[in-house]
Amino acid sequence: MSDTTAAHAKPSLGVGAIIGESFSILFKYFVQVIIIGFVPSLIGILISGALIGFDATLGGEPELNDASSGIAFGLTLIVDIVVYTITTALLIQLAYDAKLQRPVQLTRYFGPALSAVVPLAILSIVAAILTGLASIAFIVPGLWVYAVFSVMAPSVVIERAGLGGLGRSAGLTKEYRWPIVGAIILIIVCSILINVVATFLIGLIGSAGGVVLAAILFAVLMTVGTGLGSILIALIYARLREIKEGVSVDQIAAVFD
Repeated sequence: MSDTTAAHAKPSLGVGAIIGESFSILFKYFVQVIIIGFVPSLIGILISGALIGFDATLGGEPELNDASSGIAFGLTLIVDIVVYTITTALLIQLAYDAKLQRPVQLTRYFGPALSAVVPLAILSIVAAILTGLASIAFIVPGLWVYAVFSVMAPSVVIERAGLGGLGRSAGLTKEYRWPIVGAIILIIVCSILINVVATFLIGLIGSAGGVVLAAILFAVLMTVGTGLGSILIALIYARLREIKEGVSVDQIAAVFD
């Protein structure tokens, strides 16, 4: 009886190993991660700064006094989503090359990333709305819904799932959502710490008149948080496909060859 139970036991996601490997990849390829995320982030900050002002873009309160300021704020949200999707799509590919110890080739990542921008942006908005609605009740349901759709980005980038990315993510994460919530909480804590440091340093630099330097520093620090989160999600996706479909990481990464 025990042998039968063991044979049908659900494989562990291995959250601890995934988190450890995420940090390992981030530190080992820190320069490449910064390069990948810095340019889109800086461009996004400059566009947002032109629309709503750099004070609001770098953490201040936006002034929504009239319709035009509301439109400008809406446009900054779209810019942020596009920047996030491009950066995420690039970092997912880096994560697999890093895991396989293959050369990181930044120029090779742009084609798949750009082709995934539109569906990723649309699905990111939908997932954010659903997570927000769940969070109204309490933060835990919000995190659970986020876990349901957590591997949507790799599904779109790797499998070309398109607008079916949410359904694909829901299928892959089934039975593993609470372990994913645990991993997400740790990343949220890390991101909060990064944001605190970023806000403090940017406040010092901005008060001294270094707006451009503050924008650059903000882009770098935000890239670290985004990079860690994207690498983690890429590794969770790979582990879920290994568990449920017997697909190895090298088979996943082969779609970019």
